[in-house]
Amino acid sequence: MSQHQRRPWIVGVSGASGTPFAASVLRGLLAAGESVDLVVSRASRLTLLDETGIAFRDAHWQEDLGKWLARGADGKPDTFRPDLGGVRHWAAGDLAAGPSSGSYPAKGMLIVPASTACVAGVALGLSKDLLQRAASVTLKERRKLVVAVRETPLGGSTLKQMVALDEAGAVVLPASPAFYAGATHIQDLVDFVAGRVLDAAGVPHQLYRRWEGELGGGSRG
Repeated sequence: MSQHQRRPWIVGVSGASGTPFAASVLRGLLAAGESVDLVVSRASRLTLLDETGIAFRDAHWQEDLGKWLARGADGKPDTFRPDLGGVRHWAAGDLAAGPSSGSYPAKGMLIVPASTACVAGVALGLSKDLLQRAASVTLKERRKLVVAVRETPLGGSTLKQMVALDEAGAVVLPASPAFYAGATHIQDLVDFVAGRVLDAAGVPHQLYRRWEGELGGGSRG
């Protein structure tokens, strides 16, 4: 695909716990043949290091992203073999990056996981880094914005900011796994949340078993 035809999904990863959710969403987008523009915040790099032992470095992002996406939610390396050919990385501090402008072609943006600080920044229209700026651009251009909030319990100010995001046109999607799909491993629960994010974006996937109106369907595997 030539550069002028490329219309990626922007994926922002904030500092909330839940880096396996982001990895599953990224794998799902790539498996669906979608292009991805990736923005990994400074805070999320600390979370990624803590949760996986992987240091995400701008200068070696392909190597580090490959290790991250190959890792299962249970911590086992080389569980997956994603093709990173459709990914472009932008440094979080690069406010001159493509996604900082409304004229940059993009399908929309997925923030997975979204911290309460990220929710507040986007709801208030701040642009302290590229992730927040890209989210503001997504809203003003009336593109799809999915915000996968990962926090519990939720305080009053965050709840108000989530309502503000909903009113601005975003899809507020708490990272809440369900159990009717017959989950037997942690990866199943992670993939359910990732699948719901992709559902909200309109991206086809096979990450979880859908409800078909039959009680006990998931338990029969």
